[in-house]
Amino acid sequence: MSKRTLSGQAAIVGIGSTEFSKQSGRSEMHLAVESVLAALADAGIDPTEVDGISTYTMDNNPEMEVHRLIGGKSLKMFSRIHYGGGAACAPLMQAAMAVATGVCECVVVYRAMNERSEYRFGTGVADRPANASYEASNFGWYSPHGLLTPASWVAMAATAYMNKYGATSEDLGRISVGARAMAANNPNAWFYQKPITLEDHQNSRWICEPLRLLDCCQESDGAVACVIVAAERANELQQKPVYIRGAAQGACDDQQAMNSYYRDDVARLSECELVAQQLYAQAGIGPKDIQTAVIYDHFTPYVLTQLEEYGFCPRGEAKDFVRGGEHLLSGSLPVNTHGGQLGEAYIHGLNGVAEGVRQVRGQSCNQVDNVEHVLVTAGTGVPTSGLILGAQN
Repeated sequence: MSKRTLSGQAAIVGIGSTEFSKQSGRSEMHLAVESVLAALADAGIDPTEVDGISTYTMDNNPEMEVHRLIGGKSLKMFSRIHYGGGAACAPLMQAAMAVATGVCECVVVYRAMNERSEYRFGTGVADRPANASYEASNFGWYSPHGLLTPASWVAMAATAYMNKYGATSEDLGRISVGARAMAANNPNAWFYQKPITLEDHQNSRWICEPLRLLDCCQESDGAVACVIVAAERANELQQKPVYIRGAAQGACDDQQAMNSYYRDDVARLSECELVAQQLYAQAGIGPKDIQTAVIYDHFTPYVLTQLEEYGFCPRGEAKDFVRGGEHLLSGSLPVNTHGGQLGEAYIHGLNGVAEGVRQVRGQSCNQVDNVEHVLVTAGTGVPTSGLILGAQN
């Protein structure tokens, strides 16, 4: 392995967002521009300085148009990352590489979506027309058996995990209850002042067993943006720099998009382990050096699996971790202090990156004491990505 590293060469210096809603009343382009301008204002950087942009393949807003509408002058790098929420952290990796190598001076990452009011991810592939592409043809092996939606795809792996390790629906509920407790204290969260109990979770309707309604993330309208510059410039700006200490992507072990059912162990998320190994090696730290984590929570079972893959507890013991309340604000590893996608909003995980930045800055609504390092993860069940954000370079 090369001794060269990306660690500490770039910093997040600005974050911005729109409100999170179920009916934004404006276009996704409007949301994108609004969030990008807010992030630049937060950083104290003029829009004319933006010379790089990275986003998700699933974003509907062309980079050149976003750049033009914010008043940008020269766009030197533009990139997109595939696999939906698996891209949550990867555009920041692209941004960090661009500024670390001198390709760009200032890179913006954004994700904007009217996922509730215009289209809904939850419908899966049920209403899609025939598609002969290699990627889409994969679903032809699953759809005839009723595996049509993200919930049904995850339910298969979740059932395998729960049977293997003895996790229960109540354990999944503890994840949901914890997220909603964080959201209840976050004025920007959709579920602000709306905590739930374990009984509420258990009484919520089945979506696809073992997933209940409160095991599933929201469908949201909104946008989030981040601004990334080289580390040497970061101290000149108005916000406390949040250094990218580690950035990685991962796909392995017979990976398929949401349907990696042919692995030797369906209960694993080995792509997360691959990302974890890279992140900890880059940052020169381990799981015990992480004070709080933003764990991608599109569905509660994958929070349990990620806690294990990222080394916070031994395999099969995440259920005991949450039974002990270790994921709560009072626990050893507060998880999703913004409320996560279960409680704040589903902006494909980029709102989680913003929360990681707030924790390092000391600006979270549920602030953890003495934060030096934050782990941020991306969508699971697909090729994924991750970040370690640090207070010091």
